[in-house]
Amino acid sequence: MDGDGRAYSMGERAGVGILTWALLADQPVDALVTTRHGGVSAGPYARLNLGLHVGDDPAAVRENRRRAAAALGLRLEDLVFCNQAHGRAVAVVGAEHGGRGTTDDADAIDGVDALVTTTRGLGLVAMVADCAPIVLVDPGAGVLACVHAGWRGTVARVAEAAVETMGSLGATPGSILAAIGPAVAPERYQVGHEVAAAARAGLGPASERVVRPDGPGRWLFDLRSANRVVLEEAGVKTANIVTADVPSDDEHFYSDRARRPCGRFAVLAALRPRGKPL
Repeated sequence: MDGDGRAYSMGERAGVGILTWALLADQPVDALVTTRHGGVSAGPYARLNLGLHVGDDPAAVRENRRRAAAALGLRLEDLVFCNQAHGRAVAVVGAEHGGRGTTDDADAIDGVDALVTTTRGLGLVAMVADCAPIVLVDPGAGVLACVHAGWRGTVARVAEAAVETMGSLGATPGSILAAIGPAVAPERYQVGHEVAAAARAGLGPASERVVRPDGPGRWLFDLRSANRVVLEEAGVKTANIVTADVPSDDEHFYSDRARRPCGRFAVLAALRPRGKPL
């Protein structure tokens, strides 16, 4: 916990507004969630929009991405972006993928919602604007993942798929630390029958904990808690999962449900090179 008892803290690094988790503070990983503060975008994208696909000036987005990389202690060419597909596909990436998608979406890793690596100093990125951003790391095994989990990916158990892929690279679920970032607040995420039924199918009995009735034909879906359920069922210890309980429509972030068009914030994470101080 930070000084006021929260699992996360808000601050600034290299001029960029960020959110970080106390759980990861003393681990061999640098991880942060960008806010909308510290960039050069204007209008509905002000200021630190990281999405090239939302109608913002591409030059502004590239500069924002450079600043976000610097906040992580990296160069733009050290980052890897993916074209997210709202599914459960995972890609394992290495040094040869550095720079993919940083200046052009056409070059991003396509059709996946989670990136996994064992390469130190490679920055993984998952962009969101209501969906849940997740960092997974097994510090001892040196395996890292960044996950984008919207409702479709959540009920498809994309976080579980990321844990399984990490396991193929030497990680152990019981050793994985999981940090969930800002996402749509459950009291403001009203869904219809399609989503509620998909949650019941994908999450089973646990869906009763994260989907609750909100009037005829309507339900409220707790996206962050749903991903906690998925991670627990994948073998991640409850004590090793923390959540930043701040909504994406907070003044510090972007929310596609609250306002369109809007920018995108992101989770960025990289395994520290050996010898780099904690």
